[in-house]
Amino acid sequence: MREFGLVFILVLVVAPLAGRAESPFGDAPSVDGPVLTNRRLTAIAGIVLYALLVAIAVTVVDIRRFLIEHYLVGFLLIPPVMLKLGSTGYRLLRYYSGSRPFRIAGAPPPILRFLVAPVLVVSTAAVFVTGLELWFFGLEFGSLWVSLHTLSALVMLAAVAAHLLAHTRLSAQAFASEVVARRREDRSPRSIVVAALVFGAALAVASLLYASPFTASFVGD
Repeated sequence: MREFGLVFILVLVVAPLAGRAESPFGDAPSVDGPVLTNRRLTAIAGIVLYALLVAIAVTVVDIRRFLIEHYLVGFLLIPPVMLKLGSTGYRLLRYYSGSRPFRIAGAPPPILRFLVAPVLVVSTAAVFVTGLELWFFGLEFGSLWVSLHTLSALVMLAAVAAHLLAHTRLSAQAFASEVVARRREDRSPRSIVVAALVFGAALAVASLLYASPFTASFVGD
């Protein structure tokens, strides 16, 4: 697992630096209104997720030592992940339902929409489902769940790398515009993300009240 953790960190560091300079949405005109708000929300949620993914990758480098921390960050990730899925899903829904502002803003290339995005969503869901199964039941239903968790994490890492290559520059621009927003109505995206983080922190703290059978069996193995 040490090697996987190091590769995980390397991918998270290199992929944004190697990301494309142009927008994955093509030469779409500047956006405003609900499109801009959605883009800012997606961007700030993405930045938070990136930081948390780096943190969880660090725990993977020495998973036996940092298993508790691994799970704490995992629980903290759940609400921001749901928020990111919700914001991108909302944009997808508005685009395909014919909303003029979202149609004008454009959409990512087909390979991102129809390959990378579905793989990322499914693999991310698999990571959390298998992780929660191990947290609640340990090895009661066999060690296959450990293999499934690792395999889904590998697939997710590949999809995350592709996502970062395509979206990092645009997300950084949207995040910067969110940071400098001064009007009260412009602050709603960051407030939503803060609320998601607070909810995630509550989940992480609540998880400490449960003595996971996996912790004892894995560390003591």
